[in-house]
Amino acid sequence: MSESILQTADRALHILELLAEEGMTATEIQKKLDLNKSTVHRLLMTLLNREFVERNEATGIYQIGLKMVEISSIRLNHVELKTEAVPYLHQLANKVNQSVQLAIFDEGEAVFIEKVEKYKSFHMYCQIGKRIPIYCSAVGKTLMLDRPDGEIVEILKQTELVPFTPNTKVAIEEVMADVHRGRIEGYTRDEAEHEENVYCVAMPVYDYRSKIVAAVSITGFSDQVYEDEGKPVREELALTCREISKRLGYVERLR
Repeated sequence: MSESILQTADRALHILELLAEEGMTATEIQKKLDLNKSTVHRLLMTLLNREFVERNEATGIYQIGLKMVEISSIRLNHVELKTEAVPYLHQLANKVNQSVQLAIFDEGEAVFIEKVEKYKSFHMYCQIGKRIPIYCSAVGKTLMLDRPDGEIVEILKQTELVPFTPNTKVAIEEVMADVHRGRIEGYTRDEAEHEENVYCVAMPVYDYRSKIVAAVSITGFSDQVYEDEGKPVREELALTCREISKRLGYVERLR
């Protein structure tokens, strides 16, 4: 075995691969992997504690746990999200003649997972995989809209609120005010808060559980990004988000 592979982690992953095929008892796992009883017991207890496996107390059979299902679902949702969203993102970018981004929430930050650029200057601003703070970005604020206030405050407390521009809001109360306004208006703004002279407007994408799973934003070099020839671009943005949400199984309800 390569020195770069941690043996304990490798064995735990091997157990998960076995249980993905069929449920097994500890003894069966022990024989299959040719490990001693105590090693298998420790590995299973760790996986049980993290809910990666479950044990039927009546039969003693272990099987894949809900945590594995949850992680797999998140991954599949992101793949499905990008697949369903891309055509609509291109349509939106062409209609408003602005750059468009798709972002998700991950570990207290917003992460861009797709983009359609209208200006080469945005290449460095928005790269797929790039992380951006939630407190000073339109997508970040949008991704927090359906979370309880207490949860948002805790996330912000664990985040260093750094001023990127003179417009950056570094007080939790100010960020929360933007979130509250976003819930009422249905969209959030980044008024040159993360990059000077870069403005964004964002709206949420919902899945079949009516949960916000992503944010779509329109980005430009001035606050004209909010309007196109007098028509609010957010009308086109709202239509795009509704269509993507429908593709993810969201059923819009009257509020």
